[in-house]
Amino acid sequence: MTETVERAAEAARPRHVAIITDGNGRWAQREGVPVTEGHRAGADVVRQRLRDAAELGVRELTVFSFSTENWSRPAAEVRGLMAMFAERIERETPELKDEGARMRFIGRREGVDQALLDRMDWAEQETAGGETITLFVAFNYGGRAEILDAAARYEGGGEEAFAQLLYAPDMHEPDLLIRTSGEQRISNYLLWQCAYSELVFAPELWPDFDRAAFERCLDEYASRQRRFGGRTA
Repeated sequence: MTETVERAAEAARPRHVAIITDGNGRWAQREGVPVTEGHRAGADVVRQRLRDAAELGVRELTVFSFSTENWSRPAAEVRGLMAMFAERIERETPELKDEGARMRFIGRREGVDQALLDRMDWAEQETAGGETITLFVAFNYGGRAEILDAAARYEGGGEEAFAQLLYAPDMHEPDLLIRTSGEQRISNYLLWQCAYSELVFAPELWPDFDRAAFERCLDEYASRQRRFGGRTA
């Protein structure tokens, strides 16, 4: 591959992909299983697509795990989600470390059980040296909440200074935002960061979102012409 072709391929590949992993509940209903099984199936797909993302040259992947609005769901579902979240962190952190993945959690910490917060801190520390890909997990996250929290500490200095007060100032702005399940909205997700992201809405429910569907979204991104408010010749 020539240097020119390599540069073109690099430009066509998003550095950062953010995903709204929507459809676990509808998948569970379709399959006739409890909603917790839908969330477990969805968590399995997160791991699979993280590996795919790393193989395909994506350097950052952000997934919407639990929003500030999800606390309003039935108590049993919330308890199941919290238990699954803790179990997944415990089981998968060593695997992520071995694969060179770095894990970061973004969102409010208030109202989250301390034992779960300790696991989250442990996972971040264990994987801090990962250089292959960074997995940002949006947990107890809301885009408006993030902006409000940053604004409360903002003392001036422009956009760059404000961005340093967001939950993960080291996060690059997503090049591509994918939402699964056919819904076409961004649902209070990365409102500041996705100002110029390309949007792709995939019809698959999240547990059905396989590598082929992921690559189709990446191909759609590669076909776009990004202008960032400017004009091409």
